[in-house]
Amino acid sequence: MNQVHLIGGEKGGVGKSVMARVFAQYCIDRNIPFQGFDSDRSHGSFMRFYQGFTEHVALEDFQSLDHLAEAALSGDGLQVLVDLAAQSSSSLRGWMDDTGVLELFREAGVMVTCWHILDDGKDSLEMLGRLLDDFKTEVRYVVVLNHGRGARFDAFQASSQKVRARELGAKIIELPKLHEGSMRQVDHSNSSFWAAIHAADNGDQLLGILDRQRVKIWLRKIYSELDSLGLAHPSRQY
Repeated sequence: MNQVHLIGGEKGGVGKSVMARVFAQYCIDRNIPFQGFDSDRSHGSFMRFYQGFTEHVALEDFQSLDHLAEAALSGDGLQVLVDLAAQSSSSLRGWMDDTGVLELFREAGVMVTCWHILDDGKDSLEMLGRLLDDFKTEVRYVVVLNHGRGARFDAFQASSQKVRARELGAKIIELPKLHEGSMRQVDHSNSSFWAAIHAADNGDQLLGILDRQRVKIWLRKIYSELDSLGLAHPSRQY
């Protein structure tokens, strides 16, 4: 079953690109076929770190978005990962309404999942509510509590948005925090997470021993969360 994963959160700086990068690395390590699309023109980190697997998509260009849909309608068991830029919901919804692509996906058996990357701020929570109001039962949902962008998620746990998300069948997962220094070194290296924790052909290491170990443990925790979604075993998907 092909799937489209719209990895967003509407606001900038909540960790959308980090989630997209981890998801891409997860697919690589689990031998899950995928195609990445990066819609962020400001820095395009998803495309920069996984350029062999990712291409740019312009949200304001409906024909560019058509290419995304065509990818989702081809192949077998393909995961289409879309790193959404901030404030992209209006353009994305306009394209969907113009093409009727959600109906087309349903007819073709392509599942669409909206990922909302959540920090611990009030505005991020309100944007989750707007996402649920906009799509209702048209898509599936994954809510990601990003501990790299928030220390406490008590407001979410007690919120009507969480209740509504659960009613709509949303999965809620955790994105643990990686030590800031380790993440900074990975980012500065412009490398994939795999390259960050393995030696290059010439034996050079991008990270020190302990930083590599931190990244390995961090990835292991996130992979456990992603495994719970059944992505590696389509028959077990929620």
